[in-house]
Amino acid sequence: MGHGTEFRAKTKAQYQYDRHHNAVHMRKQVVNFAIMIFLTFLAFTVVVADFSPFFIKPLILLLAGIQVVLQLYSFMHMDDKKGHHIGVIQLFVWTGALIAFTFFITFLTIIWW
Repeated sequence: MGHGTEFRAKTKAQYQYDRHHNAVHMRKQVVNFAIMIFLTFLAFTVVVADFSPFFIKPLILLLAGIQVVLQLYSFMHMDDKKGHHIGVIQLFVWTGALIAFTFFITFLTIIWW
């Protein structure tokens, strides 16, 4: 061990709490991953079913937006409440997403009109 490194053994209660917390967190990630796979399958199904492009494009964009939010919260750990800077991080992420969405809509409007 390094100099000045303190090692504390976990109590049995702390070990059981950590184990339960990790199991719940892993279950959430697996469920979110299954939802994202289903949304991807749904997007492919809509395209293969040969619906109107006016229906397909907004639906795929909607499904992509849902997946982005799921990925931010489950895989980027924005759902964790630990740390005192998590609110600031969420503020920056959502502000960036709002600015990106505004640019996207602006350029989409310019190109289509």
